[in-house]
Amino acid sequence: MNTKYESDFYAWAQQNAALLRSGQLSLIDVDQIAEELEDMGKSERRALGSHLRVLLTHLLKWRYQPSHRGVSWRLSVRNARLDIATIIKDSPSLKPQVDALLNDEYPGARSLALDETGLPPTAMPAHCPFDVEQALDADYWPE
Repeated sequence: MNTKYESDFYAWAQQNAALLRSGQLSLIDVDQIAEELEDMGKSERRALGSHLRVLLTHLLKWRYQPSHRGVSWRLSVRNARLDIATIIKDSPSLKPQVDALLNDEYPGARSLALDETGLPPTAMPAHCPFDVEQALDADYWPE
């Protein structure tokens, strides 16, 4: 008897993995497995977007509040770029989506940067001032 997905996810996952490995395909929970796989893909895309938002937030602060530049901002930018590179390496099909995600995440990053810096909204552009190449370039630091 199959363990119910809702009552014990771990047991359900282990049981379905064992069924897949043993070739007992007629016993697997096909619909729920398909949904989980789709959710995994969405999760990777959300993680990429989150790292892009962090990256953009710190690039904005770097550019528009130069008097506060420091090691922590530099490390945040470097760490975000490394995380983004890892996600793209692990899921190369996400690479074509980076440009759209960069633009989707920009308003949130701008809002965070404005909140953190205390600068007026007119201090930062309404549209992303960085292209994908700049944002992901390990040697790029906006001046």
